[in-house]
Amino acid sequence: MLLHEYLERIRSIIAQYNRADLILASDLGVDLRSEKIGIIRGRIDFIDESTLYVMEYLDLRYGVGKLTYSVHYQNREGGLIFRYDNASHKPQLDSREHKHLPAGLIIPSKPPEFENVLNEISDHLLR
Repeated sequence: MLLHEYLERIRSIIAQYNRADLILASDLGVDLRSEKIGIIRGRIDFIDESTLYVMEYLDLRYGVGKLTYSVHYQNREGGLIFRYDNASHKPQLDSREHKHLPAGLIIPSKPPEFENVLNEISDHLLR
């Protein structure tokens, strides 16, 4: 898969949620290092004024490899709702791939699929 194909798949998923009137605005861009390596970065604003920030440094030469990633969802005041990332921490966590939740809770978690993140946000919005 090429990086621009991956980005178009994400944009297609965003368009589905946009048609459902859950998204106010979105802006995604790509910093190409090659046809299969690069960084996707952007933000999506939702109907309750919450925001999703996305950064994925991808290597698609042998499947979808997320070298580094951060998928950060916050409320209108900037308070954390959740964040998936694989950043190093001190003290070191039990799992490099993890999910941050409010009140400082951190749990192990695999890198999320973009559609699953939007499903999680949709559930949050429609509560």
